[in-house]
Amino acid sequence: MNGARLETPLDTSTVATVVDQSGAPLLESTPPGVQLLPGRLRSATVDVGLVGLGYVGLPTALAFHAAGCSVLGVDVSDARRGAILSGHVDLIESDQNRLAAALTDRDDFVLTGDPGRLETCRAVIIAVPTPVDDHLVPELSILRQACAQVVENAVAGQVLILTSTTYVGSTNDLLVTPLLRRGLRVGEDIHVAFSPERIDPGNDRHAHEEVPRVVGGVTPACSAAACEALGSYAANLHVVSSPAAAEMAKLFENTFRAVNIALANELADVSRALKLDVIEVIEAAATKPYGFMPFFPGPGVGGHCIPCDPHYLLWQLRAHRQPAPLVDEAMKAIAGRPARVVDRVREVLSLNGRGLTGARVLVLGVAYKPDVEDVRESPALEIIDGLRRVGAGVAYHDPLVPSVRLHDGSVLASIDGPAAYDADIVLVHTLHDCLDVGWLEGAQLILDTSYRLRDYPQRFSL
Repeated sequence: MNGARLETPLDTSTVATVVDQSGAPLLESTPPGVQLLPGRLRSATVDVGLVGLGYVGLPTALAFHAAGCSVLGVDVSDARRGAILSGHVDLIESDQNRLAAALTDRDDFVLTGDPGRLETCRAVIIAVPTPVDDHLVPELSILRQACAQVVENAVAGQVLILTSTTYVGSTNDLLVTPLLRRGLRVGEDIHVAFSPERIDPGNDRHAHEEVPRVVGGVTPACSAAACEALGSYAANLHVVSSPAAAEMAKLFENTFRAVNIALANELADVSRALKLDVIEVIEAAATKPYGFMPFFPGPGVGGHCIPCDPHYLLWQLRAHRQPAPLVDEAMKAIAGRPARVVDRVREVLSLNGRGLTGARVLVLGVAYKPDVEDVRESPALEIIDGLRRVGAGVAYHDPLVPSVRLHDGSVLASIDGPAAYDADIVLVHTLHDCLDVGWLEGAQLILDTSYRLRDYPQRFSL
């Protein structure tokens, strides 16, 4: 252990760089001598409890454990806990190594399906999925259940940190108000904060401990307690004035990306009409050392953040009768991108003397991004559905995704030996580093929605 216990007052000189929204040290806004966690937790034996061990919760748990904290991981899925214990989970290499080390330390890295054990934790971090439904309405049932379980098992002296992306005000609605009903005074008996997750699956360029964490506590003492907990592993913490400010910051992060991806997709269509290479154009613009950030086009967006999170903002704004036309149009454009891919497949086939009905289409890569096994919200699934609806025969090859369940409930398995499929057109969707693409030289036609292939004469761009 590195001594990162939460019952001691925050020491910003040894834990992390901590500033508030004005850039001032956090402790300047904290009354002198404040005791961040009043009294010891009589039953506390664990430093950190993680509720939800998915693509966010598990890497976060491993970061805490690697920093020397004892960790209790709570996940209601027996299958997920079993996959973690067997090591069969989709993690970057450094996290795979951390998992292997954690699984040998069963005293300080414990998995359970029992939320009642959270009462033994000094800090509890909630990291559960917050998807949208088929009507693009936030699906909050998982988050509500997780927060209710945390509140039910909360004990005085704990710090509770919500990290799941959600609507502005959710920390108050789902944690603060229910805690007050239980008689726990937030900021005195117990501490509550929102600190949005910043996990990018498959991205090993930014170590978890190096990515700054935004922290918004209900009170200054709540912020300080949350910083003490997160500072066990995070090197930089940026404190804002409230949980609501932190919630909005997270929504803005992903809405910013959504709007710019929609713009990049539109620029790709414009560049093709003008017979220009959109990647050449973007790379040239990106040489500007200020005022520009490159975004690149593609077949759509997947995962959890970009396809879902802006809809939490749009959904909430409807209740306030507050329009956000730029965001709304960007999300509509993103939602329509897979259908544009289907239309483009039809165009390319037509240019080469055949129709889409009855054509053999091979989709290369179905994960939502390179080098992950994740197909959540992957545009490939909607593209495959669209191609099949108009009578095309569709197969896919993805060594990281053995099978997928399509929107109609049917299951499609990845084929081996894609060169032998004899496709009329290969639709390049996701290029994993492990993919061998040499066989594409023999493909009849290639529609490159990744914009990463250049040297194939039979290649068409989206």
